[in-house]
Amino acid sequence: MKTKAIFYHAGCPVCVSAEQGISAALDTQRFDVEVVHLGETSNRLGEAENAGVKSVPALVIEGQVYHINHGADLSALK
Repeated sequence: MKTKAIFYHAGCPVCVSAEQGISAALDTQRFDVEVVHLGETSNRLGEAENAGVKSVPALVIEGQVYHINHGADLSALK
């Protein structure tokens, strides 16, 4: 069974670059990666916040948040 990973981003250049890096780095045999563009799906901001995301881009795997660089604070997307 694959581990669920959610990559949250806002579509900025930092986020797009991180998405490309994550896509290349994660083993698709082990991880099922869902990409969530919070600029387009703002209804999922609460979900990201509840997961512990403070800024994007961020990757959440098994309840653990990994913030990658700093594109935008989550509060700026509200």
